[in-house]
Amino acid sequence: MAHWLVKSEPNTYSFADLERDGRTVWDGVRNNAAALHLKAMRVGDEVLFYHSQEGLAVVGIARVARAAFPDASDPSGRFVAVELEPVRPLARPVTLTEMKAEPALSGMAMLRQSRLSVSPVSSAEWATILGMAKA
Repeated sequence: MAHWLVKSEPNTYSFADLERDGRTVWDGVRNNAAALHLKAMRVGDEVLFYHSQEGLAVVGIARVARAAFPDASDPSGRFVAVELEPVRPLARPVTLTEMKAEPALSGMAMLRQSRLSVSPVSSAEWATILGMAKA
């Protein structure tokens, strides 16, 4: 099983929205690198849900419920979407400041390529973040 991180502006779509909805289509990703990560996601992979712009923190865990399929919001047909479902909120959000200060996360893709909306997370990074969240 792989691990991922997705970013969303909470005023657009928050983790609470995902919990309320029970499942959502993760679409609209147009960056080629991020789109490749969506294509690599498999059903059951776990996903850190990060609030960007406002909050700047990992706030919850989701799971891939449906692997890559054509993104209906892309008229060119080049990009894909996945479906995510909520697993649980973190006991305590892990802020961007905390992640940047943690040496074990210094190589994390999200910190190196901060503009990516979808990025891989190693097993060690996953464990570190969950430990920081007391999850």
